[in-house]
Amino acid sequence: MKRTLLIASLLGATALQAAKPNIIFILADDMGYGDVQALNPKSKIPTPHLNRLAKQGMTFTDAHSPSGVCTPTRYGVITGRYCWRSRLKRGVLGGYSAPLIEKDRPTVGSALQKAGYHTAAIGKWHLGMNMTRREGGKPGKDRWDGDGNVDFAKPIADSPITRGFHEYFGVSASLDMAPYVWIENNHFVKARLVQQPAVKFPGYVRQGPRAADLKFEEGLDVLAERAAGFLKRMAEQDKPFFLYLPLTGPHKPVTPHKRFRGKTGKGPYGDFVMNVDDAVGQVLKALDTNNLSDDTLVLFTSDNGSFMYRVEDEEDHVNSPDKQQYHSKNHRANGPWRGTKADIWEGGHHVPFFARWPGKVEAGSQCTRVITHTDLFATAAELAGAKIPKGAAADSYSYLPLLLGKEKQYSRPPVIHHSSGGMFAIREGDWKLILGNGSGGRQQPKGKAFTKPYILSNIREDQAETKNHAKTKPKTVSRLEEAFQNIHQNEQR
Repeated sequence: MKRTLLIASLLGATALQAAKPNIIFILADDMGYGDVQALNPKSKIPTPHLNRLAKQGMTFTDAHSPSGVCTPTRYGVITGRYCWRSRLKRGVLGGYSAPLIEKDRPTVGSALQKAGYHTAAIGKWHLGMNMTRREGGKPGKDRWDGDGNVDFAKPIADSPITRGFHEYFGVSASLDMAPYVWIENNHFVKARLVQQPAVKFPGYVRQGPRAADLKFEEGLDVLAERAAGFLKRMAEQDKPFFLYLPLTGPHKPVTPHKRFRGKTGKGPYGDFVMNVDDAVGQVLKALDTNNLSDDTLVLFTSDNGSFMYRVEDEEDHVNSPDKQQYHSKNHRANGPWRGTKADIWEGGHHVPFFARWPGKVEAGSQCTRVITHTDLFATAAELAGAKIPKGAAADSYSYLPLLLGKEKQYSRPPVIHHSSGGMFAIREGDWKLILGNGSGGRQQPKGKAFTKPYILSNIREDQAETKNHAKTKPKTVSRLEEAFQNIHQNEQR
């Protein structure tokens, strides 16, 4: 009898292990809600592969990046913790910056490793690395250009493989920031270095060292091919995997591959969005080819809104002859939402989000609940049966019930939004309170954080955030202020 029970127990454990899904988290760089046809039927930019994800999975219509810019969002994704709790209170890191993720801080990668997953990161890191400096050279700190005094022949002491990933391939930061050199695990890929000159928008890059084999227009293909190779290897192993795939586009430099140039009629940016969609398609094809699709949860989203923003005849930060293509009557990169990348307005952080898991996530379904990218940690941990270490992932709440259509089992505290300039907002249900008097980012008026009059909007009714209800809804303002203070001052779940 005991032997029978033991066998049954072992079989149950084996079945549980086998049930652990593979997880792929694809993070586009600066892709707006309105760049995806499935979310913006008026868009003339073809996105067939993202449309496929929407058709075959669930569309989250109220998903948010935790910040309006790159680095803080990525910190939130990896740690399950709002970045304003770290040393970075505003802005982003540079290509030579020291690691932002604190030493020994648990990450989604390290948690999944302990649960038996093979973990890989392929793409743009932008969370800092400890690069070896030339003898006598000073640290490059947070500079975005130049050579940073880096010895490219020496190993990198602190890279993604010390932050929960078994393997890594990509670049240290955005592809408009030096150094422009591929990194594999803890070393720079050997190649002849050349001096990259500064280039103006839309192919915008800063001056600095570039590996001769790194060509901006081929970057997305290189990452997609790496991801496809990884999936082929994983198909040969009896072990679940987690792939974090932060793409480098459509963030500037806007450098679409030649096979996409002129294809959209929406200028280089439109062609680059199509290029990003193709990279996603290459990953989906690799899943199909290696018979991994049914066992893999694919999540796709963006790190913040698009920088290509124009409404009517307003000028914005993009000074380009092609910007007429992004007049509101031609293309709204951020869809119906007000603002642009960096802003506390919805356009800064209200992003596309699709989830596909055949047989588990209902095809063609839609979810209107509010989620944010810090929630990946708790969601992945629940899927993997992994323990969240004490004190870790303080701002992460699993949306697995939503994926499985069990909405009544889902709950989380209000979501905190954060702009590049340090402006905060809090979102609960239909109501959003901006704790300041402007965008906190790039759009005028930029305003100041914690300076009244605060802005209270009903996002369901007013997507453009044109009506301020703060004077007529003082109790709602007070309730949201108190909720914000409780979350901001307390890191305990």
